[in-house]
Amino acid sequence: MKFARSLVTTVLASASCVSAFSPKAARAVSSPALFTSSSRTFKSTALNAQVPKLSDPQSNLLDNVDVFIFDCDGVIWRGDSLIDGIPETLDKLRAAGKKMFFVTNNSTKSRAGYKKKFDSLGLDIPPEEIFSSSFAAAAYLEQTKFKDTGKKVYIIGEVGICDELDLIDVPWIGGPNDKGKEPDMGPGGKLEHDKDVGAVIVGFDRHVNYYKIQSAQLCINENPGCEFIATNLDAVTHLTDAQEWAGNGSMVGAIKGCTGKEPTVVGKPSPLMIDYLEEKLNLDKSRICMVGDRLDTDVLFGTDNGLKTVLVLSGVTSEEKLLSEENKITPDFYADDINAFFDS
Repeated sequence: MKFARSLVTTVLASASCVSAFSPKAARAVSSPALFTSSSRTFKSTALNAQVPKLSDPQSNLLDNVDVFIFDCDGVIWRGDSLIDGIPETLDKLRAAGKKMFFVTNNSTKSRAGYKKKFDSLGLDIPPEEIFSSSFAAAAYLEQTKFKDTGKKVYIIGEVGICDELDLIDVPWIGGPNDKGKEPDMGPGGKLEHDKDVGAVIVGFDRHVNYYKIQSAQLCINENPGCEFIATNLDAVTHLTDAQEWAGNGSMVGAIKGCTGKEPTVVGKPSPLMIDYLEEKLNLDKSRICMVGDRLDTDVLFGTDNGLKTVLVLSGVTSEEKLLSEENKITPDFYADDINAFFDS
């Protein structure tokens, strides 16, 4: 595969990576898949009562992993609060020669925005190690040569998506500009939509409203060939460390409901990001470990793409839910948080 260069050379001057997402792989994968752990082969439909808690991190994990992919919300931080012990654990992993990447489904910030968040929390993370679903959406548009169509994008979402589209010179409307707008719903009222919209991107939006939903519905249903793209399908998210909040799955669900169409999903568990890491950086998937707090995105992203997986209980998933008979998504191990990667 030949990788388009223009996206990442403009994303952050200090970043050295290039866009390498495969449009063929862009549809989210939700079917069970085989994956191999250090000692046995599972299906993602195995009963989670078999999941062991990480007890010997050196032999169970560190000896078998060269690269860690970390989710951010619920793994590195909760809301705007850094989880205790994270800086020391990341330093230990670097000292042990492990490569690390930080992949978030949260599209509210661009990669530059996430770099600022890491900095604000005292974490010196190189920009080339950071991947967000807003970046993935822009990379998907670039790889599919959307710009050549001369069309524009309608955004349900926040500034992260807007910033990433600006970096690849793809025109967009909506997003923060449609905050607070209301359509005319009086007698004879109608909302005029832009006939030049060729794609609708739906990301997490704290100011989602009926105007945005109706605009997206009209573009998708009435503009021939208009594509429906979702940054992610997360059910809940961490806006604060006090409680769970409705995630982008609720915004995407609204658009699915009024269009009857399924989106192209560019965030986890879609294989787009792992395709980039494997092909651009020549990594061995069998020695990559996905670490996250969500079963249906993080762990599924790992199991469906042949990675080792660790679920941490520092985010949205409880031990009770993980080990329940109703849960059919099986990580290799689980731990209270990533500090368990080293013996205390």
